[in-house]
Amino acid sequence: MPRRAHKAWAGRMAQPTARVVEAFTTSFPFDRRLYAHDIAGSIAHCEMLGRQGIIAPSEARTIVTGLQAILAEFESGRFRALPGDEDIHMAVERRLIETVGSVGGKLHTARSRNDQVALDLRLFLRAEARGIRTLILRLQRALGTLARRYDDVVMPGYTHLQPAQPVLFAHHCLAYVEMLTRDIDRFADMLRRIDVLPLGSGALAGTTFPIDRRYVARRLGFRRVSTNSMDAVSDRDFAADFLAAAAILGMHLSRLAEDLILWSSLEFGFIELPDAFATGSSIMPQKKNPDVAELVRGKTGRLYGNLMSLLTTLKGLPLTYNRDLQEDKEPVFDSVDTVKGSLEVLAAMLPKLRLNRARIGQAATAGYMLATELADYLSSRGVPFRDAHAVVGTIVRHCLAAKTPLESLSVDELRRFSPVFDPDVAQWLSAAAAVRRRRAPGGTAPDNVQRALRRLGV
Repeated sequence: MPRRAHKAWAGRMAQPTARVVEAFTTSFPFDRRLYAHDIAGSIAHCEMLGRQGIIAPSEARTIVTGLQAILAEFESGRFRALPGDEDIHMAVERRLIETVGSVGGKLHTARSRNDQVALDLRLFLRAEARGIRTLILRLQRALGTLARRYDDVVMPGYTHLQPAQPVLFAHHCLAYVEMLTRDIDRFADMLRRIDVLPLGSGALAGTTFPIDRRYVARRLGFRRVSTNSMDAVSDRDFAADFLAAAAILGMHLSRLAEDLILWSSLEFGFIELPDAFATGSSIMPQKKNPDVAELVRGKTGRLYGNLMSLLTTLKGLPLTYNRDLQEDKEPVFDSVDTVKGSLEVLAAMLPKLRLNRARIGQAATAGYMLATELADYLSSRGVPFRDAHAVVGTIVRHCLAAKTPLESLSVDELRRFSPVFDPDVAQWLSAAAAVRRRRAPGGTAPDNVQRALRRLGV
């Protein structure tokens, strides 16, 4: 029978914990990924105990040496968990006492697992959020590189998924860059709120020991120290902040994925997906499926679900710590992994996309997308825009009946609908000209797009 971990609270209980309870309550199989943060927090706490004379400096040095040895065991894969290790905190403490002897039991002076786990999760999310921001920047650059390569391509812009007005393909790519910039801001805002040290709050009421929380905060890189011990051990707003930011980021990635799926379809035919980022069919030899984009779109549902899972867990909890909070980690871990995976695969795929210039060029004037140009032409010559809109609507109806493109109409034919039309109207009836005229800030004009690409550094 394997050796079992001794429970830190075993003195209170007359009977050992039932095996089914151990299996049900353990979090070590998933919270072991917090090991580096747990040990970093423990080292800072131990150093503070030694500095404050709460434990002897020599004892602190012994404990820190033991913790560093345990960190090496985790990083080399040599750490062996025991049945009954409840969580990462007790597993590390159990191994510490095995390594350095009973002095290891002094590490937990002036702290509780309640403030310890709050610290670990903050450290974990701080590191992961910073890494995710870097991945978002990488995806922005991939979008910018794609936009730069095809910065002269005019494509249809859509509303209601119907052809609306011509835009530069690069302008479309840069719309997603803007979304991702907001995502970066959201993670930055979350990082500001996560930057609070909870350690030193104890189980819920603080501690009687003369601890130096500001030293620990400096040691771990926190700018602030929590001001209410009850809130500090029960607060998971920062985790909900992260999951909300991840869900909104996932929504943006899903919208990008949907465009890629549509554009790669036979009906659109705008892009060719790289073979290395597509799959085939087990039965239909001709198929080339956009599975990567579909999975990015599908995984967004997990990000939404993880946010709702945590919010639902938190909504009825009385102060302070409750074991329900053990359920905060798996949604957080899953969202971290899901977001990172989606960002990495999209950043790798986008630079390898190929545009079908001929097909996009054909589509750039289809669906009477230059109708707004005619209305603007009339309006620029003094016709009230509502009247101009009505005139051009009548022209479009005529073209539909005659099955003729708008740009094929002669000036004489246009004058049947309004005497304001002059020969120079022909200069308005091209997709490239329509794009060039959108020079107002934020518009799709080439100069605007080039400035945006330069700001992006591509």
